[in-house]
Amino acid sequence: MRDTSEQGWRDAAERALYGPEGFYRRPEGPAGHFRTSVHASPLFAAAVARLLCRVDGALGRPEVLDFVDLGAGRGELVQGVLAALPDGVAARTRAYAVEIADRPEGLDGRIEWRAEVPEAVTGLLFANEWLDNVPVDVAEADRAGVPRLVLVAPDGTERLGEPVTGAEAEWLARWWPLAAEEGLRAEIGLPRDRAWAGAVGRVERGLAVAVDYAHTLGSRPPYGTLTGFRAGRETAPVPDGSCDITAHVALDACAAAGSAHGTPRLLTQREALRALDVTGARPPLTLATTDPAAYVRALAGAGAAAELTAPGGLGDFGWLLQPAGLPEPPL
Repeated sequence: MRDTSEQGWRDAAERALYGPEGFYRRPEGPAGHFRTSVHASPLFAAAVARLLCRVDGALGRPEVLDFVDLGAGRGELVQGVLAALPDGVAARTRAYAVEIADRPEGLDGRIEWRAEVPEAVTGLLFANEWLDNVPVDVAEADRAGVPRLVLVAPDGTERLGEPVTGAEAEWLARWWPLAAEEGLRAEIGLPRDRAWAGAVGRVERGLAVAVDYAHTLGSRPPYGTLTGFRAGRETAPVPDGSCDITAHVALDACAAAGSAHGTPRLLTQREALRALDVTGARPPLTLATTDPAAYVRALAGAGAAAELTAPGGLGDFGWLLQPAGLPEPPL
């Protein structure tokens, strides 16, 4: 008998990640299962702090400057940004952590913990590895080349359902057209487009940034990217709450969805961090003679910067910069 609890991947992942016993409500948080740029080095938070300062300058240094950490995990990034800000900017910064999990103990008292983006943001909204965890449905071409919805049981077993229709079919045709070849797959990114447009719409003046593993039209992976992570290792995606379920982001589609608010810009993380003075350059050898301790610290910083900007690794992340009320991103 067929499992009657089969669902499309979007509904199954929504329950598995964000339901009452979902993965993202577990006490260890995301850092217990995978490592992001935030966890790799404090240089990342310092770079975001520099970006916030540039947004502050572009806005004319408003009386209150907002920083919104969307998909905040356990607040690691927002705490790091506050710690890296100059005193004069920090004193004017109103910091928000947006996350469905409960507020962690010991979080900086200046941070407001909430489940939704504030209604009106003046400053910087930063979504690091948030969009990849907005659940999406998966389509797969059948023997006739027709894209069908992939249904999944709680144990991860899949089968093909009905043909993809409506707005989802229109999205596929525009952003991820599948050739008529059995087994080709695509992740239907429409929920992410809508989520990003909604977040950007809350930024009255400033900049919204999404950072994620990404691909663009013309370089979509033929079999999709849906996968799982558990305890630091990639694993099969099983929608039972035991693992993270993620897929790379069609970031160009998200950019188009938010473009009504300003002209978006797409960069790699390597390009973005270099523009924010994270270069990975080794310190001069002369420093080892004049100040050995400083040389060791600088060398460690260069290694961390190199990891954040490495080709084939974190440096290949996509950055989507969406200005609102500004002529261009201050980067």
